[in-house]
Amino acid sequence: MADAPPPIIAPAPAPSATAAAIAKAVQPAAATTIHTSADGLSAGWSTVDVDGGKLPVYFAKPTGAGPFPVVIVVQEVFGVHEHIADIARRFAKLGYLAVAPELYFRLGDPKQAPDIDTLRRDFVSKTPDAQVLADLDRTVEWASTQAGDTSRLGLTGFCWGGRITWLYAAHQPKLKAAVAWYGRLTGDKTANSPAHPVDLAAALKAPVLGLYGGQDQGIPLTAVEAQRAALAAAKAPSEIVVYPDAPHAFYADYRPSYRAEAAADGWKRLLAWFAANGVK
Repeated sequence: MADAPPPIIAPAPAPSATAAAIAKAVQPAAATTIHTSADGLSAGWSTVDVDGGKLPVYFAKPTGAGPFPVVIVVQEVFGVHEHIADIARRFAKLGYLAVAPELYFRLGDPKQAPDIDTLRRDFVSKTPDAQVLADLDRTVEWASTQAGDTSRLGLTGFCWGGRITWLYAAHQPKLKAAVAWYGRLTGDKTANSPAHPVDLAAALKAPVLGLYGGQDQGIPLTAVEAQRAALAAAKAPSEIVVYPDAPHAFYADYRPSYRAEAAADGWKRLLAWFAANGVK
C-alpha cells in the first residue's frame, strides 16, 4: 500500500446539532457516561453522496497515512448522538477508521424527537431497509477513499442498528465480520421492512456475533432462541451470547440501562470476533 497521506477531509456539521448532543428522548445523560478524547485522532463530520442528498457521517481514525481497518458503526434508534460518536473514537484509539452514518438524515434530526413513540412514527417506520443498506454501501465506498482498508471491513450496530447489522451481513459480500448489540430479530413485515434477521440466517455472507440481554423487555428470549435455531439450521458460522441479568441497551453508558460488566465483556468479545475474522 502506498505511503501517500490520506485525503484531507473538510468536516461538515451534524444535521442540526453537534456530535456532543444526546437525544432529547433519553436526557439527562447518566453519570456513567464515558467520554473518549479525540486527542491524537482525526475526527469530525463529513458527508457522503447518496441517493436523495448528502449523508452526514461522523468519523474517527488515527492520524497518519494508514491504511486502517474499517468499522461502520450503526446508530441506535436515536441517531448519531454523542454516545455513537464516542464509540467511533473508541475504535479509532485502537487503530480503526470508524464511520457512523446518520441514516435518518432525509427525515430531519432524530436527536430532537421528544420520545420513543415519535422516533418510531416519524423515523423508523419511514426509513426503508433497502435505503439503509444502500447508504451503508456508499459509506463503505467513502471509507475506502479516506485511508480505509475495506478488505478489513467490520460493522457493528446497537438497538435499531443491531437489527440492521444482521441485515447488512446478509447483503454485503465484502463484510468480514459483524457484531449486533440487542437488535430486534423478529417482527411484522412491512413494505419498508420485508424481512427480519430470523428470515436471513441462510443468507448471511459474514459471521455475526449477537449480544443480547436476558431481561430485554423488547426482545424476548423466545426470539433469541428462534434466531439460534435458524442459525443452526443454516449452519451459519455465527454466535449469540445472552447476558442473563442485562436489560436492553446494556452497553449504553449514558443511560440507566448500562451494565458495566456485561458491556465490558461484550466489547472484549467484539474485538476478539473482529480479530478472528480479519478485521484488525
